[in-house]
Amino acid sequence: MRYDLVIFDNDGVLVDSEPISNRILAACLTELGHPTTYEESIRDYMGSAMHRVHDLILERSGQRLPHDFDAVFHARVFDAFRRDLRPVAGAGEVLRTLDAEGMPYCVASSGSHERIRVALGRTGLYERFGERRVFSAQDVGRGKPAPDLFLHAAEALGVPPERCAVVEDSPLGVRAAVAAGMDVYGFTAMTPGERLSGAKALFSTMDELPALLLA
Repeated sequence: MRYDLVIFDNDGVLVDSEPISNRILAACLTELGHPTTYEESIRDYMGSAMHRVHDLILERSGQRLPHDFDAVFHARVFDAFRRDLRPVAGAGEVLRTLDAEGMPYCVASSGSHERIRVALGRTGLYERFGERRVFSAQDVGRGKPAPDLFLHAAEALGVPPERCAVVEDSPLGVRAAVAAGMDVYGFTAMTPGERLSGAKALFSTMDELPALLLA
């Protein structure tokens, strides 16, 4: 089926941000008395909105994170992004291929609009989207695994959910896309394929993706 819209996750799919942000998140939580390894951060928080971090810490410890936690965390992340962030290898080529084929695309991320702008701007990908095709969990209130964000993006661009493909690399994102009634393609660069249950197909490098989307 030729899709009418491809919805990309941002972190880990377009920009290679997951190693950076999860190392910083693990360090921030550990500093506050919630010991967290990098591997645990990837397992528990990858692909999720910040409210999930707050909810899980409260559930597990009975303690709330400080009111300025998000601001401190994001300041550290943005500093690291500006120094070190790179696009995912081949992501730009995928977008150029979709442009050449006339297949519309957008980004729908659990991150804030500011985080998306910083990441896409640093990696030179922002100009391929622009504000009209950038969607954040901030827009809907509930992040992944709720389907709200993907459904919002599809509605905003006038495309029925069943005509959308989602490109995701996290279990939470795959669950959200499936719940939205969309085909989802699972990127296994950081997540084992068995954790992306529900994906229509899996791929390990970006050069495999166009053939799946344009089949």
